[in-house]
Amino acid sequence: MSGERTMVVAASAPGKVLMTGGYLILERPNSGLVLSTNARFYAIVKPLFEEPKSDSCAGAWTDVKLTSPQLSREGMYKLDLENLTIQCVSSSETGNPFVEYAVQYSVAAAQAAFDKNMKDLLLQGLGITILGCNDFYSYRNQIEELGLPLTTESLANFPPFTSITFNVENVNGGNCKPEVAKTGLGSSAAMTTAVVASVLHYLGVVKLSSSKDYQARKDTADLDVVHKIAQTAHCVAQGKIGSGFDVCSAVYGSQRYVRFSPELISSAQGAERAVPLPEVIAGILKGKWDHEKTEFSLPPLVTLLLGEPGTGGSSTPSMWIEQAFEPNKEAVVNALLGAKDAMLLIRSLMRKMGEAAGVPIEPESQTRLLDATMKLEGVMLAGVPGAGGFDAIFAVILGDSSKNVTQVWSSLNVLALLVREYPCGVCVESVDPRTNAVTSTVSSVHSQ
Repeated sequence: MSGERTMVVAASAPGKVLMTGGYLILERPNSGLVLSTNARFYAIVKPLFEEPKSDSCAGAWTDVKLTSPQLSREGMYKLDLENLTIQCVSSSETGNPFVEYAVQYSVAAAQAAFDKNMKDLLLQGLGITILGCNDFYSYRNQIEELGLPLTTESLANFPPFTSITFNVENVNGGNCKPEVAKTGLGSSAAMTTAVVASVLHYLGVVKLSSSKDYQARKDTADLDVVHKIAQTAHCVAQGKIGSGFDVCSAVYGSQRYVRFSPELISSAQGAERAVPLPEVIAGILKGKWDHEKTEFSLPPLVTLLLGEPGTGGSSTPSMWIEQAFEPNKEAVVNALLGAKDAMLLIRSLMRKMGEAAGVPIEPESQTRLLDATMKLEGVMLAGVPGAGGFDAIFAVILGDSSKNVTQVWSSLNVLALLVREYPCGVCVESVDPRTNAVTSTVSSVHSQ
């Protein structure tokens, strides 16, 4: 662990696509293949005040300010530095449990790491700004309202970190909180990981690499700390210990994943704890985590595509196009066809499991879209990511077939997203992403 600190830290973590595994990875030793993407969540941490607060209450609590420009929201919190409880004090906000636990557990990790309180730095307050790439959210309604075609070109015209609209159909008389329309890339896991990484780096608990140095880094000790804290915070915030593949890929990038034993973080659950939080977190950090993460990524000339179907999907015609392969590529072709057959079997078994459980893992409308997609030239795989449902579909294609696929998708009322695989996990950024000119094409920077 590093003792270095800087006054402003920006960290980012990727969204994910779970190609295989689904609900099965909830049970060890079942594995899943998960791809991290170039859609990233950013967290920027800086002090709220130039000097530590000197009032009489300064030793007891500090201020935390959470800003989400895309949602036009700003929340103020009080963080108790003795027992590390955190409370939202903004009358117009209800709080964000993922950020709250991320801050609590990161500060607890800092106290456990240095065996002392971080009051000198923490009494300057924490200003945290969170930003998500456009790909995490649905802009289908805006595109349709503007009368634009459902194409990636239309989507690319939206500026980076465009303001987010809400689903209001299910809001009844203002009693229900409106939901953000999402694409299913794991925004809460990416956001939690980015916040944990930025706070831990800011407090000097870890020293993370930039994206350009990420691939060369062999020592994962600091990433392991981020993973343990982010995994714990995310599970507690959502009220259950899930499979954890989304947080693990947000930290380490694309991989073959086997989940950890839930007992590893059970000490953090429950509102009442006899042991102080820093001791709980210290125990979690020292625990022998038994998840498995094997390096994995798509091979060269193979591309991930994601599409956002319209409500209910579409009836699709047959679009089979025979592919021509060179004879000397027989072994490669056989391997690719084997992967395609394996995906068809996986989809069939997932549908059976969904029918038995009464859960629409691959709804009929998605089945029609996926069957049609897999008949397109250059498409090797197609499926519903993760636990399935209506969020999105994915395709893995060969060569330069993406334009053909996206054009067909558009004709079938499916909006092709700008997301591509990018195997880099959590990392620090050199600048605020809003001030970097390169972010005018955030969603496509790493796909070139």
